[in-house]
Amino acid sequence: MPAPQLAELLDPASTALVTQECQGGVIGAQACLPMLAEEAHREAVTNISALLSAARTAGVTVVHCLIQRRPDGRGSNTNARLFAAGKSFTADLTPGGPGASLIPELGQQASDLVLTRTHGLGPMTGTDLDSVLRNMGIRTIVGVGVSVNVAITNFVMDAVNRGYQFVLPRDAVAGVPREYAEAVIDNTLALLATVTTTDAITQTWARFVPS
Repeated sequence: MPAPQLAELLDPASTALVTQECQGGVIGAQACLPMLAEEAHREAVTNISALLSAARTAGVTVVHCLIQRRPDGRGSNTNARLFAAGKSFTADLTPGGPGASLIPELGQQASDLVLTRTHGLGPMTGTDLDSVLRNMGIRTIVGVGVSVNVAITNFVMDAVNRGYQFVLPRDAVAGVPREYAEAVIDNTLALLATVTTTDAITQTWARFVPS
């Protein structure tokens, strides 16, 4: 069976661009994982910004998924080594604070939807993302952000299990080390999602904009 074409998948009426943990406490000024933040800023953040601009121009739904953590940790996971390690991180993910907010470089707009979670490994656990997308008739998710190590991989699998088409611009996600992230994309995520580039997506969306 031939792979679907981007023009078929990326109709603005049924597509959402979803950012994952592009926030201060993860890849911004308050980053708790500086190596991941550095890798994200190598090219992913610039490309996410370009995708956001193209999406908004074409009328594509934009959703930002953020993680929060109360200072007392109530409601957050403690059942994995990642969560246990998180207790020692210095990042402040207090709801409403800069660590739990979208990084300024991405220029949040009034039309963007913002969904938060206090637990789980990806944006489809602990948020209303699935219900919100279904309410808007979304069938394709363009997922960007961090990290390929855990959350992006989890995001792809959760979305595919729920029946969505998933488009992954490989230059708008990040993981560490970079070689590992590339291997995960090539050997796992490429079996589940349509792997492409920022330029290919922005060019496709440009075709939907009246001249």
